[in-house]
Amino acid sequence: MTVLILGGRGRIGSCVAQDIANHTQAKIIITSRTAGTVSDRLGAQVELLALDLADQEELKNAIAKSTLVIHCAGPFHYRDANVLKICIEHGVNYLDVSDHRSFTLKALAYKSAAEAAGVTAIVNTGIFPGISNSMVRQGVEQLDEPERIHLSYLVSGSGGAGVTVMRTIFLGLQQPFPAWIDRKWQEVKPYSNREAVEFPPPYGRAHVYWFDMPEAFTLPSTFPVKTVITKFGSVPDFYNHLTWIAAHWFPQQLMHHQGSIEFLANVSYFMTNITNSFSGIGVAIRAEITGRKQGETVCYCSTLVHQNTAIASGIGTGTIAQLLLEKRLNKPGVWSVEQALPTDLFESTMQSRGIKIHQDWL
Repeated sequence: MTVLILGGRGRIGSCVAQDIANHTQAKIIITSRTAGTVSDRLGAQVELLALDLADQEELKNAIAKSTLVIHCAGPFHYRDANVLKICIEHGVNYLDVSDHRSFTLKALAYKSAAEAAGVTAIVNTGIFPGISNSMVRQGVEQLDEPERIHLSYLVSGSGGAGVTVMRTIFLGLQQPFPAWIDRKWQEVKPYSNREAVEFPPPYGRAHVYWFDMPEAFTLPSTFPVKTVITKFGSVPDFYNHLTWIAAHWFPQQLMHHQGSIEFLANVSYFMTNITNSFSGIGVAIRAEITGRKQGETVCYCSTLVHQNTAIASGIGTGTIAQLLLEKRLNKPGVWSVEQALPTDLFESTMQSRGIKIHQDWL
């Protein structure tokens, strides 16, 4: 078995490679646009391949030799679904860590083609989206009639990720997005409606804001709910205020300029690397699902905390990769995580990684 990880030398990609190396015997090939070496901690089963995604012939050759392809080369705002298309043509299963609505829609358009080719393709497989989607499915299955999903995410400092994640945050501020509220799509401004949410220790009460995520539209298409809320926040809180200023005060022309995004991303990455020493680089997720159970209105709440956001993202993708390689998961087509991954498999793989999800009725 050979796993090809595109963008595998990045922070998220290398964490995906590490998880797969720890839990499977697969040969892992990570790609980078430039030549280099593989970190010793990844082990002997990991090799490096110099590959530019723009080189179509080399990309096709690499995919054709693989059992599974994992796309980690973000930011996905700028990507098309060409990698998925090539995987379908060669009958190779596919995962990605995408986190943007436009890319997800491009990928989902290949659902029929993937199904016909017998290819299982699952998008948005990191921590959020990814593990968070499965937490929602876990909660929805506890209710007779789910009505409202409220997802809150909190990241400390840089989250242990690279500058690409910072680019993703600022790219997400460029324009309003549609949210499913009271059974209709309503336009929401990013980083608006500041809300205090109670997270598990060590975070406690923290603030989150509306943020455009793929699960904002995949969850309403998967579950018959009235409302889906997706909110994001940072620790320390002053980063939230700076991001709010960028979203609400900066001129739109500035936020749509690639050079400005690059500048803001690099400045933010520099700042978080300084504050990481006291803020940490962890992540917290809170998923609340409100609905009816045995005739009464109830709220199911699940929470997760991990000390390293990048590693948690690697686990989200690595667990699904393991299931595909072991042929425990086979669902031809293109799917979001909550559509593809059964709860029993989700729970068993989280347990195998020592990930604890706390569940309560409110």
